Amino acid sequence: MKSVLIADDHPVIRGAVKIILKQEGFKRIHEASSGNEVLPIIREHKPSLLVLDLNLPSLGGLEVLERIQAGEMACPVVVFTSQEPEFFQDRCMRAGAGAYVDKTKSLEHLQKAVHAVMCGYTYFIQLASSSVSLNSLKNSEKQMIDLLSNREMTIFQLLARGISNKEIADLLHLSHKTVSTYKTRLIEKLNVESSVHLRDLAKRNHLI
Repeated sequence: MKSVLIADDHPVIRGAVKIILKQEGFKRIHEASSGNEVLPIIREHKPSLLVLDLNLPSLGGLEVLERIQAGEMACPVVVFTSQEPEFFQDRCMRAGAGAYVDKTKSLEHLQKAVHAVMCGYTYFIQLASSSVSLNSLKNSEKQMIDLLSNREMTIFQLLARGISNKEIADLLHLSHKTVSTYKTRLIEKLNVESSVHLRDLAKRNHLI
C-alpha cells in the first residue's frame, strides 16, 4: 500500500497536498509540522514518498534532505516550497531530492512531480541562464550565495529575518558562540558590512 509523509508547518497546505496525494492513489498519509519529526516517521513507517517544505521549524528541509541521504534511507523526496528555485533547486538536487515544485505555481505541478518521482523520474524546472536573467550585480551576488553551505544558507536567512543569535542557537541546537562565528563568516563571505546589509542582500534576492 502506497504511503506518504507530508512535512509542512501549515495545516492548510498539508490539507491541499493531501487531496493531490489521494488522487495519486496514496492510502496512508502521515504528517509532520517540524523538521525533527521527519526522520523518526520515515524510520517507523517507511513511506513511499516524502513531500517536503524547506521552511520547517526545528530542522530545515535542506538539513532533513542531507540526513536522509547520510542515513541511506530509501525515501524519494518531492520538495514543495516557496523558496526561490534559482537558489535552492540545485541544492535540493545535490542533496538527493527527486523533484522541486514552487508553491506559487498551481497544484497541477505538484501532481505531475509526484507522478514523475513515483515512476522513477525526476521533475525540475529549467532555470533561466544567469547571463540573461540577472544583471551584473545580482549575478555576482548569486555566485556568492551559491558558495554558502546549506547550514550557512539557513543561518543567513534566519539572521536576515531579524532573528537573534540566541534564538537561532536554540532553534538549531547550536551554541551561541557557534552562531556568532557563522554570522561573522557570512558577513565576510557575502562581502557586506553588517547584519543590516545581510537583510538587504536577502531581500534583494527574494530569500526573505
